[in-house]
Amino acid sequence: MLASLLVLSLALLVPAHADRYHPERAATVTAAVAATAAMPDEAERSADYWYSEAFAAVDERLSNHIYDDVAKNVVMFLGDGLSVATLAPARTLRGQLAGRTGEEERLAFERFPVTGLAKTYCLDAQIPDSACTATAYLCGVKVNRGTLGVSGAVPRWDCGASTDSATHLESIAAWALADGRSAGIVTSTRITHASPAGAYARSANRGWENDAQVRAAGHDPALCPDIADQLINSYPGNRFKVILGGGRREFRPNTTMDEENDLGRRSDGRDLIEEWLAQRERAGDSHAYAWNRTQLLDAFASPPDYLLGLFEATHLRYEEEVREGNLDEPTLAELTEAAIRVLSKNPRGFFLFVEGGRIDHAHHETRPALALHETLALDDAVARADALLPRASSLLVLTADHSHVMAYNGYSRRGNDILGVSDYRGDDEVPYMTLSYTNGPGYRPHIDGKRADVTSDHTFQALRWRTHADVPLESETHGGEDVAVFARGPAQALFTGLYEQSQLPHLMAHAACLGPAAARRALCSHSAALDASVIAILLSVLAAIYH
Repeated sequence: MLASLLVLSLALLVPAHADRYHPERAATVTAAVAATAAMPDEAERSADYWYSEAFAAVDERLSNHIYDDVAKNVVMFLGDGLSVATLAPARTLRGQLAGRTGEEERLAFERFPVTGLAKTYCLDAQIPDSACTATAYLCGVKVNRGTLGVSGAVPRWDCGASTDSATHLESIAAWALADGRSAGIVTSTRITHASPAGAYARSANRGWENDAQVRAAGHDPALCPDIADQLINSYPGNRFKVILGGGRREFRPNTTMDEENDLGRRSDGRDLIEEWLAQRERAGDSHAYAWNRTQLLDAFASPPDYLLGLFEATHLRYEEEVREGNLDEPTLAELTEAAIRVLSKNPRGFFLFVEGGRIDHAHHETRPALALHETLALDDAVARADALLPRASSLLVLTADHSHVMAYNGYSRRGNDILGVSDYRGDDEVPYMTLSYTNGPGYRPHIDGKRADVTSDHTFQALRWRTHADVPLESETHGGEDVAVFARGPAQALFTGLYEQSQLPHLMAHAACLGPAAARRALCSHSAALDASVIAILLSVLAAIYH
């Protein structure tokens, strides 16, 4: 208990994080309250605890079902901040953009045959961030908020603790590589941001994206390498066949302007993009580096063995703004297709992580129009993958890391503009929006005890217009509700029910015969898997002859 209180005290002294979407604030918790609060079981700080929890859940499912198929390919889609409350408005917007009432629509992933729910809390937090959740859904272990790829034995910001190899976790991407399959990551955020970093990084702080940030925290990057460096120079990131997203600034020196005249942020003078290119040259691998959409599309016709694409200095632009501005930046669907084309060159199969990361940012800004359009962009990527990958051999899973505090409210008529005003007014006779937030920068001060009429804003309903919020905050917060899980493909029934988020990579691994799960499934022996694939091929040939 004393050690936990000491960690809490130290955390409160740390300056605010540079990420404007996830500012660090000192919690208003007194020592007396903290001393009486319930603490997690110490056993939860070990990876073994969460592995055992997941395996028990898998065994429970297996007692009710027999799964006789194996996934060759696994694609995990992650809607960052894709709360359940975002799904219905997004599908409604999809329909209304096509001239329909909208409520009756279904998104592409909502057509998947299996749905479940995942619990998102961190080891030390009731409401999570994207780092502890990424470690849960990619490494299969619940950990402390703000940490990546290390067990709960590592407090946030504790560089020394993170150097203990006993705390290091492996991701499902590493399990795929160990099985001879390929791996890749795609995101609309910085490629070093928390969600994609969960696939390859081990860090006591999600904010250490470049060496300058490690040094600013008082640590030596040689002891605790920054996240960008780990991606390029450490396993498993240095084996990824596909790396597509934003974040060029984390890879370039702070004395160098990038392709779009943005300054790098590294203080060590290294250009990690050049290091990646040199690695590929030495190995004799066919490879390509892209920083705009035109270059990415050039890789479609003849996919290289390795593809690196960094399309912005920081996060990619919101897709609706790219469309309106006719900018040379790829869509998430195009990034996904490029990744699948490269990874499909491996006959053994692959694991691919695809994140629609800017749903989260739009919610933090209390801009529902952007959040819904980013959800539709993610849905387009899912539809593209669904069309490219056969269900018999490819498992597709979509989920979210955490929720947000947007509410879908009022008693409006069917077909009412989902981004518009409710048909009803408040008791104060002031209009309110169908979509609003319980906190965030959309707060407007009350005047004479009366809410502001947001419909009088000169930018009302513009793409970047902020809807109203109840509590004033610089950045809207995450929510703590469960998030939805959608699945289709081999062993899809594993994903039904309610479960810990940390079960997800174990469920995917069980379906695909990867990692620790492979030793627990008889069908995962090489002979059995080979027999299954041969049978599938023979059946396909016979079906073709018959037709």
